[in-house]
Amino acid sequence: MENYFQGNLLHETNFVKEKVEHNGGITKDTLIGDIVENHPEVVETLMGFGVHCVGCHVSPFESLEMGFKGHGMSDDDVNEAIAALNEVIEKSKNHNESADETIHLTRNAAEKIKSLTKKGNKSGLRIHIEKGGCSGYTYEMEVAEKKNGDFAFNEHGVNIFIDKESFDKLKGSYVDYLDSLQGAGFKIKNPNATQTCGCGESFG
Repeated sequence: MENYFQGNLLHETNFVKEKVEHNGGITKDTLIGDIVENHPEVVETLMGFGVHCVGCHVSPFESLEMGFKGHGMSDDDVNEAIAALNEVIEKSKNHNESADETIHLTRNAAEKIKSLTKKGNKSGLRIHIEKGGCSGYTYEMEVAEKKNGDFAFNEHGVNIFIDKESFDKLKGSYVDYLDSLQGAGFKIKNPNATQTCGCGESFG
């Protein structure tokens, strides 16, 4: 189990700037892969419009318009869907700017954690922030039992355990799971990060 995490779990994040931005949101030209990478909070909404290929090999190169029209949507349908996705992003932004005292899981992440905890006979996913990397910190994750002093959260039927020091830097974060050509693993979108690079993040 330890080797699985070493080989397949993404301990740190490297957020890619969207190719096209519009008022901080997304447009019909935004790549699906960028949306999944930068806005995991909209994945469920996106799938609700019939786009279930968010983790497939073409998503890093396919625009949102291409994905929607590939599923038979008209121009009006596409515009309506984009407005709905941007509304989700805006609500998430406002929510994170308020006192968000929890950790959020996408359904993809929850299903993967359920599978791993069942195989490892553990009760949840433990997230810990370690000092290291050129930006200051990296994320460490493992299927584990709750330790004394850990905060415990449950979302989509999955337990998440976080020590207090790590939680202060992680609260309001979204945890997602991606499986694509770029690699399979958990990704964290952390609103508290002030600087991000390929080997970690820093916090103000």
